[in-house]
Amino acid sequence: MPSTDPDFRLDGYEAVNNVVADQFWMHIGMDQFHMTLLAEHHTDDAQHSYFVMHNRSVTWGIPGEPQLVALHLKRDPAARTYQFDHAELPLPSMAQSWLMARGCPEERILLPDGMGTAAADDATRVLEQRLRSDGDHFALLASYTYDDEPIETTMMLRAVDEKAAMPFRVLLEEVDTTTWTHTLREGGFQSFEAATQWWEAHWMGDKPQLPSASPITRATTVPGLPARPTPPRGRSR
Repeated sequence: MPSTDPDFRLDGYEAVNNVVADQFWMHIGMDQFHMTLLAEHHTDDAQHSYFVMHNRSVTWGIPGEPQLVALHLKRDPAARTYQFDHAELPLPSMAQSWLMARGCPEERILLPDGMGTAAADDATRVLEQRLRSDGDHFALLASYTYDDEPIETTMMLRAVDEKAAMPFRVLLEEVDTTTWTHTLREGGFQSFEAATQWWEAHWMGDKPQLPSASPITRATTVPGLPARPTPPRGRSR
């Protein structure tokens, strides 16, 4: 079985400058031994590497924070230097989307069978495919990962296009630990207030149904978003 410890292939390389070195240590290096490699791809010319990783150390920090790390390493083999970019995201499909936007082929960064939970149904598989590959039309506004039973993750997205129908979306991933599978569902909202009302009702235990929505697209990050919804209350690890 392949190792689940990430190998960044940086032997003999140095950061392009001290700022990059410090940032790499702060965001990646100091947690490297707590990271589980889920998927990786390396270009033949050794200039680019792409990683999807689970950071176990997040569970000890602020409750609800994203636990997945997407990492893009950029090397200069002639100068033996490297740079990097990374994102902390709540779902593998979002991490894959982020890496695909930076040049990684989709088929090279999919999670292998047996790595993590499997999609429980076609609706989940279709939605994950859209999240990976349908373009940067939605931005991730907030997420909350609850990693005790029942394991679930909620995400709020907003359309980059202000004229989009149902501009706010909520995604809900629920994990079945008996079958080690997960479902992913999507709801559409016309306002931030409506999406926030659903979000808070869900985390207060009311469990409202998600309203239907048109197909969603890949999440990105943009400035100028509304304030984050209120963190879940009454839930702790």
